Amino acid sequence: MKVLVTGSEGYLGALVAPELMRAGHGVLGLDTGYYKFGWLYRGADRSPQTLDKDLRHVTIEDLAGVDAIVHMAELSNDPLGELAPEVTYKVNHEGSVRLATLAKHAGVSRFVYMSSCSVYGVAAGLNVTETAVVNPQTPYARCKARVERDVASLAGEDFSPTFLRNATAYGASPRMRFDIVLNNLCGVAWTAGEIAMTSDGTPWRPLVHGLDIAKAIRCVLAAPRELIHNEVFNVGSSTQNYQIKEIADAVASVFTGCRLSFGANGGDTRSYRVDFDKINDALPGFSCDWDAPLGVRQLHDVFARIQLAGETFTGRGHIRIKQLQYLIDTGQVDDDLFWTY
Repeated sequence: MKVLVTGSEGYLGALVAPELMRAGHGVLGLDTGYYKFGWLYRGADRSPQTLDKDLRHVTIEDLAGVDAIVHMAELSNDPLGELAPEVTYKVNHEGSVRLATLAKHAGVSRFVYMSSCSVYGVAAGLNVTETAVVNPQTPYARCKARVERDVASLAGEDFSPTFLRNATAYGASPRMRFDIVLNNLCGVAWTAGEIAMTSDGTPWRPLVHGLDIAKAIRCVLAAPRELIHNEVFNVGSSTQNYQIKEIADAVASVFTGCRLSFGANGGDTRSYRVDFDKINDALPGFSCDWDAPLGVRQLHDVFARIQLAGETFTGRGHIRIKQLQYLIDTGQVDDDLFWTY
């Protein structure tokens, strides 16, 4: 199968593209290159031929011969969405629906969309399933919900979208991100020797390792059409719903000598526990190989091997909003995040 992976040079793309190539797929990457600066270590044994192109500039000719698209090339994450909500809607919502429409016209039979459990928003005390009413709280999450709605309406006999609502990702990647919770706490523990939580750590987050997301994508592409056609899957494991304080405790137990403290209840209202039974029961071959303690140990080993420096951890290479703000401030991209030269 020839697979176009958008966002192939991102945090997840650097894991997904090689995984699909190892599975025997012909992979073509697409990435606009915002985060080329962000290599943390040499980790991939292969990488795909990649179109250096903005999602909004994709043409139907670019999709010639493509059997499936794995679409990850959106602006992440919540802080970035708050910084530039109008651009986030243009890229994440309009750009993604445009790509799916082009894909259908080009004869691409499968479209795997990287959605997020953040669409559930405030759902404290619930183990939410794919049938739950979504309640997105941020521009980033609202775009995910809108793309799901609009791309689902394109489904037909020759076009099968699948929506993967990923739990919050974690784990090592050559294109590392330190602006997501477990990765950030590990980086703080290594570079500062202290995790000082400003909240009491009670909100719930479902977590999933990036390699388990790659596994889910591989399983979707291999599954019979009737199992994945216009289906939504929460991606993760029901055993990996963690309170933030549990994640911090797991980090402190591996990064020995790290001091850990908690504060008063914070202002982040997002809290949700997610049910992952559907993907584990219905998608052949899928189960999570990782959990948070394993991911923490993996990151500790990577940091020790490369001797992660504080300036690398806090620098723009691995924090999405810092890198895009740098590109804007230096005039390399305009207000709509198109490259200027």
